[in-house]
Amino acid sequence: MIGAVVVVAVVRFTSWGREPEPAFTVSATPINRDARLGTSYAPIVKKAAPSVVNIYSTRFIKERLRRNPLMNDPFFRQFFGNQDQGDDLEHTRKEQSLGSGVIISPDGYILTANHVVADADEIKVAITGTKKEYTARVIGKDEPTDVAVLKIDANNLPAITLADSDQVQVGDIVLAIGDPFGLERTVTMGIVSALGRSGLGFNGYEDFIQTDAAINPGNSGGALVDIEGRLVGINTAIISPSGGNNGIGLAVPVNMARQVLERLVSGGKVTRGYLGIIPQDVDAGLAQEFNLPDQNGALVGDVIPDTPAQKAGLKAGDVILSVNGKAVTDAHNLQLTISQLAPDSQATLKIFRNGAHKTVAVTLGELPGSGGPAEDQTTNSVASSSKTDALDGVTVSDIDPQIRAQLHLPARVHGAIITDVNPDSNSADAGLQSNDVIVEINRQPVADSDDAVRLCKSAKGEQILVKIWRQAEGLAGTRYYSVDNTKRPN
Repeated sequence: MIGAVVVVAVVRFTSWGREPEPAFTVSATPINRDARLGTSYAPIVKKAAPSVVNIYSTRFIKERLRRNPLMNDPFFRQFFGNQDQGDDLEHTRKEQSLGSGVIISPDGYILTANHVVADADEIKVAITGTKKEYTARVIGKDEPTDVAVLKIDANNLPAITLADSDQVQVGDIVLAIGDPFGLERTVTMGIVSALGRSGLGFNGYEDFIQTDAAINPGNSGGALVDIEGRLVGINTAIISPSGGNNGIGLAVPVNMARQVLERLVSGGKVTRGYLGIIPQDVDAGLAQEFNLPDQNGALVGDVIPDTPAQKAGLKAGDVILSVNGKAVTDAHNLQLTISQLAPDSQATLKIFRNGAHKTVAVTLGELPGSGGPAEDQTTNSVASSSKTDALDGVTVSDIDPQIRAQLHLPARVHGAIITDVNPDSNSADAGLQSNDVIVEINRQPVADSDDAVRLCKSAKGEQILVKIWRQAEGLAGTRYYSVDNTKRPN
């Protein structure tokens, strides 16, 4: 086996429900990257593969079939009988799918991908190599991370050792073990191609390990292991137009899956920390406007009233640089970091405000459930008789009672409404949209359309810092944009 001496920690947590206390093994020691590669991965496969199981999920779908119109004729009923008294026939159709899972405790706890067992009415788990099959219970599912926890009634199972996925580095050798296309215990080898992949649209909370180890349909829920046979990720998706392996596989980091496991078993649901801000990425223009040395961090676009952020004193325009000493790279990274902290826990934020570093302590709340879809205000058409040009390619208007009612603007929101944005303009490039409300320009409040025009004309720098109010993606609040103040070449 390649690697340094492993320090093993057995982790137990108390179940508040009827489930027994699971115990799994975690090895946080990084792999020995200076070791010389051997000629075979067989010892690693022999160690890890027995922990990977087949998962067969079945869903029963009831359908109503239209009655054959010929049965309305008494002539046919005298031969076939009056078998159907109703207008329709009910038929039950069975859908089956195949996936993989990983045994993480000797007493039968299994990690898999949520989409493998979602909406399943029956789940069977087959232990490869033993010809034993068990009916599995769903302990819990978490769609935002695509992680599910199953339990089978068995003991002395070959549980895998969990690694610390924060120690994984790009270039590390990994093996993917699963059942692609129903081919049991298939092993493929590759490297970690990238870390922290997000914005792909698979899950709500994405922090994927990317690998070129071949992953195909049926691999979902299987194990991604390091060179010491320890679990570093749960295989969950591929990026492939054809549906087959193109060398871009994605796995949920085991640290994220472990947090989901602990919260599902101990509390019956996944609770997440909540700060109460609208965060933004920092682009080059915003970094210049806020005097930042680089584009790292998450800009606070707005602070939601009566939230932990407001109570802690965070303000729009703050840039959050770290949480509990862990650097924040962008808005998504901040959301992910906060979500992994427990509600009511203390978090220490390092922020940058008005050219100075500050430390803010905040007691996190619990992330509320998502509401209904927000109205897509970009499709509304706002009419006004007094339109005035402002910025590059932007037309603005005053906010009258009709506009306020049409766009459901809160009474506290004042400024100039954007009625049109030229798609071939600096403003469009910056991200401004129709129905945005300009509330500040270069940190000066905007009362109406005349203010917007005046402040833009007086702007002397290469960039104009625009603060707007927008309702989108289920969340209303302010955001900052940096608009190029130079003319486009003809």
